[in-house]
Amino acid sequence: MVSGSEGIDAGTSRGTEDPEGRSVVLLFMRPGRDRELLAEALSGRYRIETATDVAALESTFDCCLLDADGFGRAAEVVESRRERSDPVFLPFVLLIPEGTSDSAVENAWERVDDVIDLPVKRAELAARIENLIGRRETSLRLAERERRLEEAVEELTLKERAMDEAPVGITLAEPGSGDNPMIYANAEFEELTGYGPEMLGEDCRFLQGEETDEETRTAIREAIDAEEPVSVDVLNYRANGRKFWNRLTVAPIRDGSGTVTNYVGFQADITDRKIRERRLEVMNRVLNHNLRNKMNLIDGYTELLREELGDEHRKPIEVIEETTDDLMRIAEAVRKIDHTLSSSDPGGAPIALRDRLSELLSTYEGRYPNATFALSVPEDDPLEVAVVGLSTAIEEGIENAIKHNDDPNPSVEIRVERPDPGWIVIEIEDDGPGIPDHETRVLRSGETSLKHADRLGIWLMYWVVNRAGGDFSVSTGEGEGTTLRLSVPTES
Repeated sequence: MVSGSEGIDAGTSRGTEDPEGRSVVLLFMRPGRDRELLAEALSGRYRIETATDVAALESTFDCCLLDADGFGRAAEVVESRRERSDPVFLPFVLLIPEGTSDSAVENAWERVDDVIDLPVKRAELAARIENLIGRRETSLRLAERERRLEEAVEELTLKERAMDEAPVGITLAEPGSGDNPMIYANAEFEELTGYGPEMLGEDCRFLQGEETDEETRTAIREAIDAEEPVSVDVLNYRANGRKFWNRLTVAPIRDGSGTVTNYVGFQADITDRKIRERRLEVMNRVLNHNLRNKMNLIDGYTELLREELGDEHRKPIEVIEETTDDLMRIAEAVRKIDHTLSSSDPGGAPIALRDRLSELLSTYEGRYPNATFALSVPEDDPLEVAVVGLSTAIEEGIENAIKHNDDPNPSVEIRVERPDPGWIVIEIEDDGPGIPDHETRVLRSGETSLKHADRLGIWLMYWVVNRAGGDFSVSTGEGEGTTLRLSVPTES
């Protein structure tokens, strides 16, 4: 018994968390005065649970006190539970009455963590239980720390493996005065540049060469000096001396105090993209300058032929003129597409779409007096949107709706909705003959030599919307008119 105690605490239901966060002590004892006194002595600090069923030893608790009867019935269960709790310490205490043989006590020590002789003073009991539960709490903290450490190691291992196997070159460098020595380079960096571990400790400037642009070098250096991220297209040199275009991104890595501890670099070979860009630049110059000049020359000579040859040759001359006009329109459409999409930033300065649409319709009403225009927009909403080329795309949609309509009095309706706070939907509907299926099918299947869309304006709208991350669709049918739907985010 516990000396100097009276009363009883039946405890709370087994396996639930104490609302005050107290540790749980399980009294695995026969009902009686000893159990009542123990419960009273410990209930001020711990949540007390009582049980006689062996199944209770599988419940959640922080310390278990057993009498001789309980220990005799559950010794093997106690041993199993202790083994399964390892490495977390789960204390079991055997309470033995006066007169218990020393051999019985000695055997019990193999399966319990403390043996307390009854009767015991309240202070001694509290101190010994407190010590055991303190050891358990320490083991729980250590186990949690070890678990977090294992998770951190796994996470670091995963990140390192991801960096090692990434399909782009990745480097890590330390900040220094003048140089930033490289301390890590993944396999893709070695594959890309031809440089391996022998370059660790060197600044990545070894990739630069005679034809590396000085402004690009300066941009990289100034960003690193300012501890800011930077992305550039830079001409670099492989270990074998071959040049390649590198899309380089460098960003600082900061510790908890904000101090830069490292720089991470990402390298990607964009040589093919650069070649395509240069090729397109040349082709655009040919279309915008050379072709236009040649077409103007043909147009001039065609007019001379008309005057010299007379009416009997009118038909072939008209074919030449129509063909020249078609080529000029194609060249102009290509020029407009290139100009509209030439910005490297898919976003732009916000425009008040409501006002812009009103201006456009006013212009088109003056240009096409026989056409009918209708505009539907949300009330009290300026419809601010920042998408490069959106105004041009809308103009193209309205212009095509008029030009490709055989009706002498065509009608066009523009509807604008805001289905979500960050999105705007523009619909341009006409009552024309509809767009041939082959001209809209290419938006899904792509251009080929056999499937060519004459209306480059459709492609202009498609590219503007998709570049902004939106969605473009065409709803059309023969003799049913056409609805162009442009869904775009309000911000880039």
